[in-house]
Amino acid sequence: MVLWKGDRTLVLASRSESRHLVLSAAGIPHEVEAADIDERGIEQHADASAVGVAQILAREKALVVSARRPGALVLGADQTLTVGIRRFSKPRDRAAAREQLLCLRKQTHELHSAIAVARNNAILFQHQEVARLTMRVFTDAFLERYLDAVGAAATASVGGYQLEKLGIQLFDRIEGDHFVILGLPLLPLLEFFRREGLLME
Repeated sequence: MVLWKGDRTLVLASRSESRHLVLSAAGIPHEVEAADIDERGIEQHADASAVGVAQILAREKALVVSARRPGALVLGADQTLTVGIRRFSKPRDRAAAREQLLCLRKQTHELHSAIAVARNNAILFQHQEVARLTMRVFTDAFLERYLDAVGAAATASVGGYQLEKLGIQLFDRIEGDHFVILGLPLLPLLEFFRREGLLME
């Protein structure tokens, strides 16, 4: 059953595998075109909270791709991670992933997920949500075995884990929407599409 009513497919301005899979599972036809913006540079110059940075980056991704794709509906998304006032970025390598996961061990951290939808270089919709996750007290030996098992995936997300895969074994408690944790607040996005007549009611 085809639920999408738009005359064009959505453009996802992200290479994130989890966001692609979420949209596919929800029956949203889309193609991927990464924005390739300087995320760390923008983050360093942004005078904003973690959720503000996530929203700025989501908007920037949507607008950059929208400028290249006239008439297309473009979805930008971003996620930031904080423990208290400390903000984390994607680990650059295995050593950085190990250090980051050791910092998160026994701690509750927040994932701030933001989305923005643009067309013709104008933002039509934006939304942000937060989820709170508490890592368990895992051993150093477990961490090494985990890093061996996940390989390069440890550097693919801001937390150094994919909750929908082996990363679930790092946690004691999770508070928040599953899709927010995956980096794409899906229910508000679907509601926006329905309001715009892009999905069946």
